[in-house]
Amino acid sequence: MNLKVLLPNEVFLDCEVAKINAEAQNGHFCLLPRHVDFVAALVPGLLSYEDLDGQEHFLAIDEGALVKCGSEVLVSTRSAARNGDLGQLRHVVVEQFESLDERERLARSATARLEAGLVRRFMEFDKAL
Repeated sequence: MNLKVLLPNEVFLDCEVAKINAEAQNGHFCLLPRHVDFVAALVPGLLSYEDLDGQEHFLAIDEGALVKCGSEVLVSTRSAARNGDLGQLRHVVVEQFESLDERERLARSATARLEAGLVRRFMEFDKAL
């Protein structure tokens, strides 16, 4: 099977695999090459795959969608991280999410300032009439 993990701005992973394990909203599942075509809504967590040499690899993924059609397996998610060591992967994920949380906090703050300015201008406009 060919596994492609797609992020909004890049192809994160594109490789041949023998097996894929992931978690959907209704539980864990495993895909093998002759598995029936399949669609799943993925939850944040680990996606593991076994390469053609039999070595297992792990990806931490955000929520997303998985589509298996023939020998193609496409995973679309907002963010993903990988590391050869599962323990190190945890640290990578924590760092990424802390960075993401900070950016989201700054974006929310900027949005709140814009909204407050808009309301203030409407009030000034109403007084001028």
